[in-house]
Amino acid sequence: MRCVIARFPFDLTKVGVLETMKGVKPEPVTGDSVIIGRRHYPIKQVGAVITRQDRRDFSAGEVTRAMRALGFTCRTPSEDVAPPDLTPLQTATAMLGASAPV
Repeated sequence: MRCVIARFPFDLTKVGVLETMKGVKPEPVTGDSVIIGRRHYPIKQVGAVITRQDRRDFSAGEVTRAMRALGFTCRTPSEDVAPPDLTPLQTATAMLGASAPV
């Protein structure tokens, strides 16, 4: 699939990305990430590896669009936030649609 990243066209395939990222150790994820195989990679790390460009030359959005188009799962920090733990009473009350007494 032809993708434009940092104004340069790249012919990327899912198999090609998997092969390129094989053996690459994931850096700690602090922002947007992509799941390749069973590993979570920072989106900028993936962009730098597959394009061989400096991370400042492209945006996370460009790489995210390309990875989603290839069928990879991409996550943003807001999607990774776990819901707050609720007590059983609060959970049941929320299911019934009434507000819980405090």
